[in-house]
Amino acid sequence: MSFQVVNGAQLACSFGSAPSSLVVLPLHKSESAYQSEATVQDHVPMLNIMPFGLCTCPSNPQVAAATAAAMGVLTPQPCLPATATPWATGAITVQIASEIALDDVSTCTCQWGGVVTISMAGQQTNEVP
Repeated sequence: MSFQVVNGAQLACSFGSAPSSLVVLPLHKSESAYQSEATVQDHVPMLNIMPFGLCTCPSNPQVAAATAAAMGVLTPQPCLPATATPWATGAITVQIASEIALDDVSTCTCQWGGVVTISMAGQQTNEVP
């Protein structure tokens, strides 16, 4: 069983240098552990998913340009998440306002190549199948 994800969940990116937090707006008026419950649609950069410190992904244009300017030495640049697709796969048996609930084993892909994972669900009392 996995845990249901709520506002304030801790996130990690495979190419980020620091953790981040998930921001879930109280649009669905559905709460767990006094926090808004997340759905797979809570993937919007700079609204739901905040930066992860510095990005080290060579396919990120900012990192590629800085690395080229440094004569091939990998040069991390500030992270600007580019998560254009919803979280995969979510807790498909749990619906929140006709959207799939987000569980802590779901992942989200950044268009630069990073994989965003949930390192802490934000609560540890509600499990989802």
